[in-house]
Amino acid sequence: MLPKLTFVLGGASSGKSAFAENLVMQSGAPRVYIATSQAFDDEMTAKIDAHILARGPDWHTIEAPTDASAALAQVETGQIVLFDCATMWLSNQMLAQADIATETQSLVAALRACKGRVVIVSNEVGMGVVPDNSLARQFRDAQGKLNQHLAGISDLAVFVVAGQPLVLKGTLG
Repeated sequence: MLPKLTFVLGGASSGKSAFAENLVMQSGAPRVYIATSQAFDDEMTAKIDAHILARGPDWHTIEAPTDASAALAQVETGQIVLFDCATMWLSNQMLAQADIATETQSLVAALRACKGRVVIVSNEVGMGVVPDNSLARQFRDAQGKLNQHLAGISDLAVFVVAGQPLVLKGTLG
């Protein structure tokens, strides 16, 4: 049985989303997918379509590129949520020139108030080279702070590397 909030972190193509999806599927609970990606080009459209097809019809999908709080408020007791992913959500907030601190507070409040269990996926972006431009550095720093915040409020935090989970906090069951 997964706890109220599980945080799954990893690098690009680390296997974090597949790991998180598997956790959700093993729960046996009715599944909700909160999608934060936006299709700005044909490649992303194809990627999103492939993910929808791979998940199958047993998922209720809520498109929430920026308003995760409203999406989380729709979740019912007994459901389990895969929120994929916090990195795209943050990117969307930055593109909208939102107040990141305020939006993060709203997200945290919504996660805490959510009636179902939540598995939230995020990218670790701070292990590479220092970005060469101001916007990329701002994003890296904001993502690092968001990840710290999400890991801090989570009951279970897992870092996925090469498809392998490393438990950072809590017990993987």
